[in-house]
Amino acid sequence: MPERCVGRKIDTHGPAWGWLSSSSSRRSTIVIGTLLNLILVCHRNASGGRSLPRGGEHRARSTVVLSLRMCGDSRVELTEVPEPIPAAGEVVIATALSVICGSELHGFRGPGQGRGNSGHEGAGWVTAVGEGVDPSWIGRRVGACAVLGCGNCPECAAGHQTWCFQRGGAGNSHAEYFKISVNGLRALDDDIGWEAGVLLSGDGFGVPWHTATKIAQLDAPTVAIWGAGPIGLGSVIMQAWRGRRVLVVEPSVWRRAAALERGAAAVFDPTAGDPVAWLKVECDDRGPEVCIEAAGRPETLIGCLEAVRSGGCVVLNGEQGSVPLSPSDHFIRRDITVIGSWFYQDCEWPDMLAAYRAGLPVERLLTHQLPPQRAQEAWDLFAGGQTGKTALVWHQSAPPGV
Repeated sequence: MPERCVGRKIDTHGPAWGWLSSSSSRRSTIVIGTLLNLILVCHRNASGGRSLPRGGEHRARSTVVLSLRMCGDSRVELTEVPEPIPAAGEVVIATALSVICGSELHGFRGPGQGRGNSGHEGAGWVTAVGEGVDPSWIGRRVGACAVLGCGNCPECAAGHQTWCFQRGGAGNSHAEYFKISVNGLRALDDDIGWEAGVLLSGDGFGVPWHTATKIAQLDAPTVAIWGAGPIGLGSVIMQAWRGRRVLVVEPSVWRRAAALERGAAAVFDPTAGDPVAWLKVECDDRGPEVCIEAAGRPETLIGCLEAVRSGGCVVLNGEQGSVPLSPSDHFIRRDITVIGSWFYQDCEWPDMLAAYRAGLPVERLLTHQLPPQRAQEAWDLFAGGQTGKTALVWHQSAPPGV
């Protein structure tokens, strides 16, 4: 992305070293100046010849950066906001890619946000660190994990940050720069491209991967996926790569075609007939061994429970409210197991990278990349069911000095 002039930088702390030109004695000035120069030399030597942009220095050079604003009523716009400053335990990331999550559609179509944006999946270069953060993070390529543990409890110590009672979340990643707790950083080696990095570290492949761990040991030759949005499409790629026969129920023409291109054996339009009857026919009138609910709709949840074979398993990915169910009819009398599956755990990250390096085609989930100036187009396509994962490209190369 070409450099953009955003106006004069304002030094809120006055001229550099201005306080040394007071009327104090020349000897005191020389002694103090010498000591400060020695400190600076040691500081630069410790950082390989460059000064470390910690929180205070970042604040002194603060300027404005581009960020997306959620206007509501299916509108977004680019705006200028102050460059983020890392607090203690935080870092600032220069964004290479941010990607849109289906959970953001509620705010996009609804009232919007007064400040910031709903972006929580991003990857880029660490440009500044706050107090208490190892300065060696600066300049490193990282992905951002959206679910942040406290880092101190037994669950976090075991790598289960999503079970942390004090967990938090990341936000505002649809911007040139965003900040996040150091607990959310996922280091990306040079062999992990930005496309794979942002999908693995975020929801895109984080949810399909975690879902796959839940059913890895099941005797399940066939998996039916209800909903081929980004999460469902990720499970298509994941389960097909694992060698399973994948059937997909999806109303979008574009997404049905995308599912077939990414390994689905057959797809079905639920607006054209009964998906439960179709799945029964496809599976010897017994139904698939596993159904994954990835649409977050009451009718798809009920459909999963009715379609899965007796003794089978239903995995819930799609967020939704209360749904009326019958314990006897839907669970007890058919021995149905239901599993909730949310987000990948910290302890799963090494296995995710190993699977990618072994050939898991993660990048196939990302179907569109657009500059932030075309953010409205990106959101319209995504909301219309015409994409898989969609990315905004903020920096095509590392910012100067990183």
